Amino acid sequence: MSRSFWRGYVPATPEGRSFAVISLVNAVGTGLYLAASAVFFVRSVGLTAGEVGAGLAVSGVVGFLTTVPIGAAGDRFGARRTLIALQLWRAGGFAALCVVHDVVGFTLVSCALAAAEAATQPMTQAVASATVRGADRTRTMAIIRTVRNAGFSLGALLAAPLLTADTVWTYRGIVLGTACAFVASALMLTRLRLDGADAVQRKTGPFTAVREFRDWRYGLLTGLNGVLNLHVTILSVGIPLWALQATGMPAGLLPALVLVNTVLAIVLQVPVARGAEREGGAARALRLGGAAMTLCCAGLAAAGHTSSAWAAAGILLVACVALTFGEMWQATGGWELSYAHAPEDRKGVYLAVFSLGGTGQRIVGPALITSVVIAAGPAGWLALAAVFALAALLVGPVVRALPPPPPEPDPGTEPEAAAEPEPAATAVAAGPSETTPPGEAATPGPGPTVDAGRSDRT
Repeated sequence: MSRSFWRGYVPATPEGRSFAVISLVNAVGTGLYLAASAVFFVRSVGLTAGEVGAGLAVSGVVGFLTTVPIGAAGDRFGARRTLIALQLWRAGGFAALCVVHDVVGFTLVSCALAAAEAATQPMTQAVASATVRGADRTRTMAIIRTVRNAGFSLGALLAAPLLTADTVWTYRGIVLGTACAFVASALMLTRLRLDGADAVQRKTGPFTAVREFRDWRYGLLTGLNGVLNLHVTILSVGIPLWALQATGMPAGLLPALVLVNTVLAIVLQVPVARGAEREGGAARALRLGGAAMTLCCAGLAAAGHTSSAWAAAGILLVACVALTFGEMWQATGGWELSYAHAPEDRKGVYLAVFSLGGTGQRIVGPALITSVVIAAGPAGWLALAAVFALAALLVGPVVRALPPPPPEPDPGTEPEAAAEPEPAATAVAAGPSETTPPGEAATPGPGPTVDAGRSDRT
């Protein structure tokens, strides 16, 4: 391949390249942990599957509720500083997991970790976007997503030989290795100089900033993107269960479907992201994501009507490829629209709100797919296909309803901090009549339910 092709996979600025390396270190640590988490909870902490599930359910709610206040802290203290604090917070949480031995301690640590994990995604997007401006922003986010997916896979591979030892200290070593990766990421972030990511954008408190959020149009975009984010649960839960229950496809072929998804996402994410920065490009990407997910669900319905095991396998492969393109288009459109339509002095709050959709999807998605869609058979998949088709059709009206994107500051210019609100204005804004719109989520707290290759594809 030509040198120009490979240059397309390298961020345009030194800061972007440095942040890509930071993202790789972070992703390797995450992949290392996710590959061993389920066994770690049982063998090292000594919990039952039911206790693990209960602890993770509580932590998921905590993560959902704390994401936006922490995002507001990013506006107050600067996105880079907040991300450094979150990485150290995560490192401390994972180290604490090694010394808990009961369900209460596990739940408390999981809640602390869930809060940090959920807020890490919007802060990562804010810092990554600050490494470049304009047309290179979406390409840089695509590169970082590619790097992270490769890092998840590498971390899982590194965990494999360690898991064969099957000792308590090996499992603890894996978790401590994850903590060390987060410390390394934090140290590397301290050397990353980004004026825009360090600026104090808004001097209001986190909870006041949350109460002031009234942008229902951005909330609609968030909810719509959250629906399209169901591809995460379809890949990790829907396709495996449907393949085993409704088709004759050999179970041994399931890893091949995940491998196809992972390889395509790593190789094609950057090319797929091209053009999203142009006028109408991000909305088009989100619309194509909905169309691809519609095709995926139609394919899954067709697989349930096929008597031949190999024909079902072929249809499931096509459905998996369609899902992968839907995932890449959804991620591309989501990045650009969420960042472009967030006010410059409230990036933290807006990106945190947008990230809630993934959390909501991870809370609701598994039950929706298993108890409703799969339980209804092929008709359930066709109904879900109709939902995705409707979502694709709604992208245009929802995006057109948004205010025009605010102008970006000149490169290298530090934005002015927003002035503190007058006390009277603050009192009015703090009134009880606000409603926080739904949104899209980040990686949930520690748990065996997140696939190592998919945990950051939002």
